[in-house]
Amino acid sequence: MHYFISPVLWQFLVKWLTHFELFPPEASSIAPYADALYFFLVFISIIGMVAVAALVVGFSVVYRQERHPVATQIEGSTLLEATWTIIPLALFMICFVWGALLYFRIYNPPTNALDMYVVGKQWMWKIEHPGGQHEIDALHVPIGRPVQLTMISQDVFHSFSIPAFRVKREVIPGRYTTVWFTATKPGRYHLFCTQYCGTLHSQMIGWVYAMTPDDYQKWLASSTSGSSLAQNGERLFASLGCNSCHSGEASARGPNLAAVYGTRIQLANGSYTTVNDAFLRNAILNPAVNVTAGYAPIMPTYQGQISEDGLIDLVEYIKHLHNNERVQQTLNTTQVQSSVPAPGAGSIAQPQTSHSASRMVNQ
Repeated sequence: MHYFISPVLWQFLVKWLTHFELFPPEASSIAPYADALYFFLVFISIIGMVAVAALVVGFSVVYRQERHPVATQIEGSTLLEATWTIIPLALFMICFVWGALLYFRIYNPPTNALDMYVVGKQWMWKIEHPGGQHEIDALHVPIGRPVQLTMISQDVFHSFSIPAFRVKREVIPGRYTTVWFTATKPGRYHLFCTQYCGTLHSQMIGWVYAMTPDDYQKWLASSTSGSSLAQNGERLFASLGCNSCHSGEASARGPNLAAVYGTRIQLANGSYTTVNDAFLRNAILNPAVNVTAGYAPIMPTYQGQISEDGLIDLVEYIKHLHNNERVQQTLNTTQVQSSVPAPGAGSIAQPQTSHSASRMVNQ
């Protein structure tokens, strides 16, 4: 919209609405495009309302009973009918094409987006950064870099909304949804749940902190938990014994997970699917319906045994598993630890642990 009106008038309109808190500030790269479509819809709605009101008033005056005591037949006008059909159709098509282009822009994140995870639960937002940083009802992001949020609910339906960024997405139990944005202005912005989710729904709020890249790196360094999500996933992968079947060897009972993320694989039913976050989560919880072609359906379900946080850790680990060296190191270490008797315990073996779990997953 700001391309079609005076830049001065556009800035006055935005600043006036923001000053009186009638409109949130534009703090993301997508916000001006969303606002332009919104104001265009408001503009044509006002024009249509004024036109209809003017016609109603005009016809009431021109064709009132005093001037026309006897009703007369008025023949139709082809030109008039064509006009009121073509003009609204053209406006609707403009809105459709404009909205479709904006939709595809919003729902297609850049490939270099920074991945973060959001778990909604009554009544709080838990945000997890790849480096292991965790936040409650707060989200720190760098400006100028695309950020993609992978979200899921732990209980009921929620809705993740940052008005200043013009983003809003439903957060659903049992299914990942994603949203992305690029913050453009440093500052603190409201975070809301806009889906009624229980008695304390109004308290499910927080803040988004948009920071310069240098400040964001300082925040990451000061907020580290010592272990990344991938490292936590590696520990869980070893403790559940996943590496014994998914070792990457030709004789392994499970498919090779190295570099599988983002590829297309064939399932036992003959269909093909892309390995993404949602597929990996479903394969862990419902392995019987996600059997890879060439393998027997012997994997047990982990439904109810792994939390949503644990599933995120496992998915993040598999995403960073680019070759089998990591799995082999963890498997060998686990086997050695299992075969060494614990001090003073005779032949009782130690619990399975992984020394390699403390190292960064960089393979």
